[in-house]
Amino acid sequence: MAITGLGHTGLWVYDLPKMRDFYERLLGLTVTDSDDELGIVFFSARPEEEHHEFVLQTGRTAAIGDKQQHQISWRVAALDDLIAFHHRFRAEGIEVQQEVTHGNAFGIYFFDPEGNRNEVYLRVERDVRQPFRKTLNLDQAPEAIYAEAERLLADGGAAYQPAQ
Repeated sequence: MAITGLGHTGLWVYDLPKMRDFYERLLGLTVTDSDDELGIVFFSARPEEEHHEFVLQTGRTAAIGDKQQHQISWRVAALDDLIAFHHRFRAEGIEVQQEVTHGNAFGIYFFDPEGNRNEVYLRVERDVRQPFRKTLNLDQAPEAIYAEAERLLADGGAAYQPAQ
């Protein structure tokens, strides 16, 4: 018997319409089902393959700002996608905690309207011991981003620079 992967996760929320808009419009997830009476929405990044990977349902009892989970991470296919999110978050005024290289991934940590930390990330084919996190400047051309990530990986400084 073995776990084969994470199927889906979900959040209790206060403002379902606002949260639905964030994950549907801003992140681009597809709503695969919803029930207004139960206050629940199901989302998928791959609706042709998976009915849902993410669920929102009304009923949150924790105060906004209380830590409920560490993060929700969303994979992107290309560096151009990550850069597009970098620009979209700036244009939408989304709170970004940090843009980073993990050596084996580039990511953007950000918060949804109810303060839940998310990450969009690009997997990089490197085997790098974790935790490894250094701030990465995504306001550069793709080749400069890759070069900066290589420099940060090799610079010998502290491997883990937590967000302030």
